[in-house]
Amino acid sequence: MSTTPTDPALVNPQKARKGLNRLWHATGYSINGLRAGWGEAAFRMEATMAVVMVPLAFWLGRNWVEVALLAGSVVIVMVVELLNTAVEAAIDRIGPEWHDLSKRAKDMGSAAVLLASLLAGGIWLAALWQRFFVA
Repeated sequence: MSTTPTDPALVNPQKARKGLNRLWHATGYSINGLRAGWGEAAFRMEATMAVVMVPLAFWLGRNWVEVALLAGSVVIVMVVELLNTAVEAAIDRIGPEWHDLSKRAKDMGSAAVLLASLLAGGIWLAALWQRFFVA
């Protein structure tokens, strides 16, 4: 095994882990990511809404496909929000000065959250319409 500073196992110990040990550590990193996401107001709002909407999906959905679409659309919004936050954090690490490419990256992340939210809203409106206005 190479001992050069560019060896991935020396730079990142996770690269050298295998099997359940790797999975155990990866789970810890994921939990840390959720904790970091909780520091964002938008993610907290979406997570709070998910606590209400995911159980509601089981009441509103008439079969497993509808429940999966309703609950999944809520989770997708949270996933996209975490990815948007990750993009923003990476851009902010580079530097605080304004740059067109940084702005574009942040704007595209924000647009992704908007599209995911519109998708979830459309799925929920269609399910509500089906449940209450269609015989």
